[in-house]
Amino acid sequence: MTRQNPKHERPSNRRPTIRLGQELEKSLSAYVAAALSAGASLLAITRSAEAKIVYTPAKVNIPINGGPVPIDLNHDGITDFVLSNFFRTPTTYPPFSLATLVVGTGAGNTRNKFWGRGYMAKPSNRFSSNRFVAALRPGLSVGANKSYFRKSPKGLMARLWVFYRSALLPRVGPAGASCSPHTGGCYSWTSGQWMYTKNRYLGLQFTISGHIHYGWARVTVTRGSAKQKNSILATLIGYAYETVANKPIITGKTKGPDVVTLEPATLGRLGQGASGISTWRAKK
Repeated sequence: MTRQNPKHERPSNRRPTIRLGQELEKSLSAYVAAALSAGASLLAITRSAEAKIVYTPAKVNIPINGGPVPIDLNHDGITDFVLSNFFRTPTTYPPFSLATLVVGTGAGNTRNKFWGRGYMAKPSNRFSSNRFVAALRPGLSVGANKSYFRKSPKGLMARLWVFYRSALLPRVGPAGASCSPHTGGCYSWTSGQWMYTKNRYLGLQFTISGHIHYGWARVTVTRGSAKQKNSILATLIGYAYETVANKPIITGKTKGPDVVTLEPATLGRLGQGASGISTWRAKK
């Protein structure tokens, strides 16, 4: 005869509950809390690491009447902005020279903008004007600002007029220090914010794959000597951009855990365009 188990003796699929010691339970709870906290911290660090400023140092002279210097902020082979330095040599009449430093947007980059406002009419045509470009100090946050980021393909950084006293126009302006190539003295005036500045910053807005990013370019501007015919001497010192779309960037920030520094740019490398992208490497 087969004996059947009573109902209360049937085998159960439930696993027995094992009570841990009080100290062990406290240790495990502390471990879990620490692991969760570490995971949250790691996630925060990962997200923070995604935000980077890519800085490219440079020491590139902007040649006088030598063609524009391109700025490719994110090194994707597309020129985002250009810097140009023009000089009109003195003539017999009227006896003056004219030097102009301008920044422009890259060809086809209609959404690119620079920081600045206000316009100055050209002396030859009062209906033709150039927008002023701000010479920003370090530590300024460059981000969305409809008052300063307005559409304009070209902006005036600095302009220098030098009028020479001569036999033809002996009463043009007050007598001043002798200026080559004329004798008898000269006088001059400037316009724009960039003349005689050192390490000021262009505030820049450009697009990557249709998304707005912000950047800056550091430029030093001074006046040429008599040997350089009172032209403008300008040097691109470096530039940077923020990799996160729509995130502001601080002018002059080149240090910190969120900054990646590339090898210095040269005029030859800037002119290589897309063919020179593979030569860019982050500094160790």
